[in-house]
Amino acid sequence: MSSPLTGYTVIDLTSGIAGAYAIRILTDGGADVVKVESPEGDPLRRWSASGAAFDGDSALFGFLAGGTRSVVVEPDDFAFLDRLVASADAVLWSPESAVAQRVAPEDLHRRHPHLIVTTITPFGLDGPWSDKPATEFTLQAWSGGAIGIGRGSQDRAPVSIGGQVGDWLAGAYAAAMTLAFRARAQRDGHGELIDLSKLEAQILGLTYYPVTYFEMLGRPWRTERRPTVPGVAQAADGLVALGCGTAQQWWDLCAMSGHDEWIDETTELTITEQANLHAEELYEWLRDQKVDDVRDLASAFRIPNSPVGNGENVTAMDHFVERGAFVRHPDGFMQPAHPYRLSGVTLTPPMAAPRLGEHTAEVRAQGLSPRAVPGRAPDRDRLPFSGLRVLDMTTFWAGPSCTHLLGMLGAEVIHLESTARPDGTRLIAGIPASAEQWWERSPIFSALNTNKKGLTLDFQTEQGRDVLRRLIARSDVVVENFTPRVIDQIGLDFESVRTLRDDIVMLRMPGFGLDGPWRDNPAFAYIIEDASGLSWLTGFPDRTPFEPYSVGDPNAGIHAFNALMLGLEHRRRTGEGVLIEAAMVDAALNIAAEQVIEYTAYGSLLQRDGNRGPAAAPQNLYQTADVDEFDRADSWIAIAVSTDAQWEALREALGRPDWAADPRLATAAGRRARHDLIDEKLAAWCLPRRGDDIVDTLWAAGVPVAKVMQPHRQLELAQLRHRRFFEHVGHPVNLAAPHSTVPVRLANGPRDFHRAPAPLLGEHNHEILTALGMTGDQIAALIDDGVIGTEPGVRGRRKAAR
Repeated sequence: MSSPLTGYTVIDLTSGIAGAYAIRILTDGGADVVKVESPEGDPLRRWSASGAAFDGDSALFGFLAGGTRSVVVEPDDFAFLDRLVASADAVLWSPESAVAQRVAPEDLHRRHPHLIVTTITPFGLDGPWSDKPATEFTLQAWSGGAIGIGRGSQDRAPVSIGGQVGDWLAGAYAAAMTLAFRARAQRDGHGELIDLSKLEAQILGLTYYPVTYFEMLGRPWRTERRPTVPGVAQAADGLVALGCGTAQQWWDLCAMSGHDEWIDETTELTITEQANLHAEELYEWLRDQKVDDVRDLASAFRIPNSPVGNGENVTAMDHFVERGAFVRHPDGFMQPAHPYRLSGVTLTPPMAAPRLGEHTAEVRAQGLSPRAVPGRAPDRDRLPFSGLRVLDMTTFWAGPSCTHLLGMLGAEVIHLESTARPDGTRLIAGIPASAEQWWERSPIFSALNTNKKGLTLDFQTEQGRDVLRRLIARSDVVVENFTPRVIDQIGLDFESVRTLRDDIVMLRMPGFGLDGPWRDNPAFAYIIEDASGLSWLTGFPDRTPFEPYSVGDPNAGIHAFNALMLGLEHRRRTGEGVLIEAAMVDAALNIAAEQVIEYTAYGSLLQRDGNRGPAAAPQNLYQTADVDEFDRADSWIAIAVSTDAQWEALREALGRPDWAADPRLATAAGRRARHDLIDEKLAAWCLPRRGDDIVDTLWAAGVPVAKVMQPHRQLELAQLRHRRFFEHVGHPVNLAAPHSTVPVRLANGPRDFHRAPAPLLGEHNHEILTALGMTGDQIAALIDDGVIGTEPGVRGRRKAAR
């Protein structure tokens, strides 16, 4: 059986993790990828985050480039490169590639109108920052991701998320956008120039719609950094992760730890504030408990929990062993299995990476016929998913972020809620219940659900299930992110859904998967981060890890989107329906892959190291003279030197001080060995200076630098304004506010992505039910019985109770 992307040819003109991970996703789907390299080869072949010595190519390169073909193009052989590109369907391009530097992506798009050209750059191809140096670390600072939604503590500098997570996210977005606009190219034959910004991808993946929140409510989500409590805690025999995402979970944790007196249902304090009040007593109790005992208790109380994964232990965790979450690469190391599973669909198994230039002669001998030039004008509708109907049975962040992208790109998305259980993001904005229509005022719900239609339906009733079945029969795609038992209990497993529409694509997004011992565990983003290893690399060596508390949800959403693209393509080719299992934890394991690969290939356990990291030295945050908007001496600058040339540029910008003239600092190894000294000197240089002045000085010299932005200040970045990353969206209840869009700009549109505000609760009930053929009397009966409605409350199920 062929794979969904069999016959789809992609030319890889990238270097670095972002481009390589995008290629990994396309190769998994069956694409024929030709990796074009200079005679020196991709630097990723020589990369090890631990600095391990090895023969041949690196294990990470083996994972990311497995199944591709390698072609070497000499610097003067432009004709061969052009023939390669002309014969392909898509090109991925990043400026780190020596070959990519020889050809402008705009020229590729102009000369080959059938091509999808996806570029991956720090800030985008144009705009005031387009030529500024940056690293994944400095982009986290600019994005607000270095502070996130309160990660860390006020007694130290902010702390970035470890593991170069922003680059992995950018790669997932690059693959997703390539596949999305491939769907449009299949319609009219015309390609696209997809200009992806890593900064914008990080904003979507590492922060929680802070601009919309701030502009709509007049206050930031968080004003200070404080550890999540309990979060990752020290137990008697190791680390354990516990989380409280709801008031009920906090009350249950109080009872579980023997402190019922902490329960106060009348308090105005948030869950986080209540937990912080009792943090020390809670940690003291945990230090006397064994990890397995704590987890057993927490599971019994339905409190989110997990062990804390890292490169050494995660492959042996019982859940991952039973599910086959890790597989062996042909080179012998362990790697994550695919981030999603598709029924009846063949994905590429682990394959060896090519040797440098291994396929040059083979590809040259192929003939390389150019693809046909599109014979007609492009469709006026530039939205890839027009005509696709999606039933969105998701809540909170992971699921809605996937369906939101579908909606922004043209799909008709029906967002299903109930009056008894509205979408959870309606309830987390801190709006008092005394406010008029308080449930409509959540900036998070607004930011995640533009362009969707709103339907309330209590499918715990037979009437509601009947309507739901009729909706499914008229939908192309059904997306849900309940725990598995919920869907099973109401009889809407895939086989049941297929009886309603044989070619349905059903996307299920459970936290830990549809099987395995953790299947029914509650799975909030931070627990996914803990279990997968993302937390392990975040924080300081002398403290327990900090949870990123952000990336687990949107990362799951963009991986689910990629899976859905493959599922829809399989349906297009075969007419068959597809069940997609896109577990949140499988997506997280894939972007944390480097930890397992380093440990199983070289025996190196990667460790958290504050704001230092393997890709640059020096790399850290340094305090500046600025006072922040909260009247605190808490303003910081990020500096990262990733090349020897950048070190020389930094020396010049500092005025060539004597300490920097030490010849041992001329190499990355020498700088890493003397990082403490460099930090001391840079801290002293930065402290009396304003952040803007430091940025102006160092950027002009060619040094990657960034201000550590409060997330709600993203709108102030000139580059984002230039690229129209935020669009103002009106709303019938709320003030118009900026809403983030997608992390790409497009040569041929669409230019605007928000066509309608997020729906009011049940706003489209009559419209949707009338389209199903229901009469006014039938709809009125559903209202009377509480099956549908427009206000929160437990009115429903009255008929069943009579």
